[in-house]
Parts: sequence; C-alpha cells; structure tokens
Amino acid sequence: MIPASHVLTFALLSFALIIVPGPNVLFVISRSLMLGRAAGVGTALGGQIGVYAQVAAVAFGVGAIVERSVAVFTVIKLAGAVYLVYLGVQALRHRSAGHIPAQMLLLGGVFLAIAMLCDSTWALVAGSARSWLARSPRRLELVGGSGGLVMIGIGASLAITGRKD
Repeated sequence: MIPASHVLTFALLSFALIIVPGPNVLFVISRSLMLGRAAGVGTALGGQIGVYAQVAAVAFGVGAIVERSVAVFTVIKLAGAVYLVYLGVQALRHRSAGHIPAQMLLLGGVFLAIAMLCDSTWALVAGSARSWLARSPRRLELVGGSGGLVMIGIGASLAITGRKD
C-alpha cells in the first residue's frame, strides 16, 4: 500500500497542476457561461471521467503498447485530434444552443477528485456570470464561438505534435 505521506504529496502536487487554468478549464467555463451551472459541472465530470479512463487504460497496459508502436500512437493521436476538431466545429455550429496496478488507480482517483472539485468550482463561478451574459445574445454567441475555436486549436495542435522517434 502507498504510504499516506506519499498520497498527500501527490495530492498537493496534483492540486498545484490542476488549479492553473488550461484548455479543460476554458472549456468548462465556456459551457457554464453558455448553458449554466449544471452543464458546466457535467462537463467537468465528463472530462474527469475521460482522464480516469486514460489512467485505467495505462494501468491495464495500453500505455506500454502505445509506447512501443509508433503506428498505434499515431492512430490514437490523430483520432483524438479529429474528435477535438469535430467537437470544436459542433460548438461553433451550435453556439446558440491484466494486472491492475492499484497504486496507479488510487492516484488517478485522487487526481480525478481534486480536478473535479476545482473544475466544478470554475463551472459554478462561470455559471453565476451567465446571467450577465444572457442579457445579450451577442455576448453568448461570442463565448460559444471562442470555446469552439479553442477545441479546434487543441485538436490541430494535437495532430501536429508528437513523438520524435
């Protein structure tokens, strides 16, 4: 079992990493501003479920396969990039409307819990700002368009970056 001091250290470092706003936070804020608090918290939850799915895949050995195969890595990377671009385009179009390492799963769960707390806080704050934005359809449209452009940019960036081997 992992010593409690190691879990605490991991949790503190995770919090430091998570609290800095990044693309996920921008997406959560965008959804909260467009659709309200519940949608923002749901977006945060969905994002963290996705992160934990990655943790579980690595724990089950998928990471080792991807690490050894440039072709598998490239397929997964491009599929993710295409999906992010697709989500971005949809956001723009609809802007008005084996052996499981227990330690990895535990630490992934700690990370998920902290990220969920932080991202939900962003969602609730942004959801509160929605009433001001809702007074102007143009403002809501700009926020929705910005979120879509961010996802397209992340997808394009993902497609052109990668391994050096």
